[in-house]
Amino acid sequence: MKLLEKVTLGKETLKNAIAMAPMTRSRANIEGVVSDMTTLYYTQRASAGLLVTEAINISEQALGSPLTPGLYSQEQIEAWKKVTKSVHDKGGIIYAQLWHTGRVGHSVDRKGKLPVAPSAIGIKGQQHFTSQGMKDYETPQELTTHEIKQIVKDYGQAARNAIEAGFDGVELHAAFGYLPNQFLSESANLRTDEYGGSIENRNRFVIEGMRELVNVAGTDKVGIKLSPTVYYNNIVNSDPVAQFSPLIEALNEMPLAYIHLMNGMFPLDNFPNYPKNAIETFGSISKHLVIANAGFNKESGEAELDKGIAKIISYGSLFLANPDLPERFELDAELNQPDQATMYGGGAKGYIDYPFLEN
Repeated sequence: MKLLEKVTLGKETLKNAIAMAPMTRSRANIEGVVSDMTTLYYTQRASAGLLVTEAINISEQALGSPLTPGLYSQEQIEAWKKVTKSVHDKGGIIYAQLWHTGRVGHSVDRKGKLPVAPSAIGIKGQQHFTSQGMKDYETPQELTTHEIKQIVKDYGQAARNAIEAGFDGVELHAAFGYLPNQFLSESANLRTDEYGGSIENRNRFVIEGMRELVNVAGTDKVGIKLSPTVYYNNIVNSDPVAQFSPLIEALNEMPLAYIHLMNGMFPLDNFPNYPKNAIETFGSISKHLVIANAGFNKESGEAELDKGIAKIISYGSLFLANPDLPERFELDAELNQPDQATMYGGGAKGYIDYPFLEN
């Protein structure tokens, strides 16, 4: 089974081709500090070839949702040190996913400050989960050029902090409608300066952010997550192939560890210009190792590896509910089903109490 074969990722040899995908769990405290429960959560899942953390806020400005972790204060760094040490003690490899939510947030959880974005365009037709319940999105504050360049530096500082915290590498979260994805999108980015207008300019923020991460973290220690055909959070492009192909070609020139591609998670009937298979369309352009994500099970994951484009399959909710997922795949054992009600926020229930196989 290819899923259980070793894979070379940068300078590391992974024990299998199964990654735990990043998935927000909202178990940090109000200061963005993770607890011993989080240490146990990741340690339980250290049998993955690669662990990618839940998205971690790179700065106070980056915060979008309550009780999500950060990597910008010393207290936050010290808490993550416990996680990485425990994972390493179990023989695991763990990357930190670096997050700036942009307009996907609300002022009630940002000390009264509006979210920021490439352009002053709010998300319509959806609501945001806040500490005060579901709320309509606000119109974000448009970033100045100076502020954009500062955010790029914030990514670099977060990478330094991740290295200090013991992470093996970092992943830029440029998917699912968060800030980097907003810059890439025609529907969210109406700028006319160097960060908007042309495809090249809309790609600029992500490319500058990735260069900063590579400069800080070093060769083969940086990945990126992209979702070229996911339109959630009002992210739309008239031609994703034209937008993302030159971006991936630019990433090919950087010494990255991997590119993490999400397949379309929602029906594409209303988007005839969107390719039906993001892994095949965009993964085939990449010179880097490809991690395929979104909606895979054991059989479809194995089939994806057989195609030869992706070398690793990442699993989100399946790994959340099955801390011993590789072993269950190996034994063809029954899988625990994820509990949607306890996915975001709460305590141990639905977090660290999913049962392992009985030996």
